[in-house]
Amino acid sequence: MTTTTTKTAAHLLALAAALFCAGCTAPAPPSAAAAPGADRVAGLAPASRGSARESAAATPRAYRQDAAAHLYGLNAGRIYKGVLPPMLYAIGTLEVDIDRAGRVSRLHWLRAPRHAPEVVAEIERTVRAAAPYPVATRLGPVTYVDTWLWDSSGRFQLDTLTEGQASP
Repeated sequence: MTTTTTKTAAHLLALAAALFCAGCTAPAPPSAAAAPGADRVAGLAPASRGSARESAAATPRAYRQDAAAHLYGLNAGRIYKGVLPPMLYAIGTLEVDIDRAGRVSRLHWLRAPRHAPEVVAEIERTVRAAAPYPVATRLGPVTYVDTWLWDSSGRFQLDTLTEGQASP
């Protein structure tokens, strides 16, 4: 092997090692003063207002796709990427009423994760903070239902856009 080839190989090996180690940082330890369950709820990510668009959905089920995409767009950093683990921290099914202007007019839990009141509060905050929603031009006021799949990391997926869940 020539000296140039040896130096090039050494540089490539050093680069590969640096890239590998770049993702090897340890997470910060949880605060001892944190309230129980506080590590499971991440705050709202800042989002610009007026991000809602019109929805041409003809049924509440079709509108659910637009609402889920809207929520994902405003909370991109909070979405669990990939297949969910077999055991989730919380699962809740929420019915949401949206008025003609895209505002949330009512929230009704069909199945609330009662063991995780901090998740219930965070989901409600997230839904309300995402207003205005896409205006359902063909439906007027609309009521849609979606199921929130909440991981212990504080990230979530909506059943409408889930990437699935691993088997136990």
